[in-house]
Amino acid sequence: MKKTALLFPGQGSQYIGMGKAFVEQSKEAGQLFARAGSICGLDFEQLCFEGPMEELTRALNLQPALSLVDLACHQYLMKQLPGFTPAYVAGHSLGEYPALHAAGVVSREDIIRLVAKRGELMEREGTKNPGGMRAVLGLTVAELDRILQGYSGGVVVVANHNSEKQVVISGDMQGLDDVSTICREQGGRVIPLKVSVANHSPLVAGAVDDFAAFMADIPFNTPEVPILFNATAAPVSEPDEIRAVMARQIASRVRWYEIIQTMIAGGVELFVELGPKSVLTGLMKKILPRKSQLVCVQADTPELIDTVVGLISED
Repeated sequence: MKKTALLFPGQGSQYIGMGKAFVEQSKEAGQLFARAGSICGLDFEQLCFEGPMEELTRALNLQPALSLVDLACHQYLMKQLPGFTPAYVAGHSLGEYPALHAAGVVSREDIIRLVAKRGELMEREGTKNPGGMRAVLGLTVAELDRILQGYSGGVVVVANHNSEKQVVISGDMQGLDDVSTICREQGGRVIPLKVSVANHSPLVAGAVDDFAAFMADIPFNTPEVPILFNATAAPVSEPDEIRAVMARQIASRVRWYEIIQTMIAGGVELFVELGPKSVLTGLMKKILPRKSQLVCVQADTPELIDTVVGLISED
């Protein structure tokens, strides 16, 4: 089998209709959707398959809905390839929760409980402390850090280090507007993201302690495969330490570029994005060197995962 890393996408990858093919073709997926619905008090088939998008994109709804689809993808893959053990797993922001399950740390049902609570708390903080996020293209994270060190005004931080020259900033509108102007003056391109919460910033830090208290009652296991964490870009194995890292993740920088570089250095041959759309696969094209022999594929339907099974199984 190929040395494979499983990657799980987060917010921004959602679309109306996501997960429908699994429920139509897999009894296990239907049971997973039903169980998640009973945990959250939501009709996930209606929410994911019919929307409306305004309801789907609320943090309160989106976090369990998107995680559920990621989990359905993983469940289907493991049924098709029961002897498979990935070399690494990782998830981008919210996607770190399905990755926890893929690493054997937390059960599927408890992942749904965790992300439902996380969504509730982050929606609360977003209402109390309005803000947003913007992608900055063309500047390195070191250049952004220098800009932020010299800035005093609104609240703004680096939220995601996605690739060498794709960085996401998060904060209040004054901070975002001011720093966006500086970035443009230094040759960067700034794209507003369709989010109403300043994720991975001090504006949502009020959720950290409440989420840590909630996690204390959720069973965590030692990872069965290495999971590289957003906040550390490194593996963590002690369950109590994992809880602490996951609580901190809400307001911490997502070190995605470092995570992928570690996997490349670790000899990964195949990257598989399990979940809606292909945001992480797109980032891989920016991260991998030109003419790289490494392969990255995305799968969010049974047919696409069947293709992935063939790729993983190749000698």
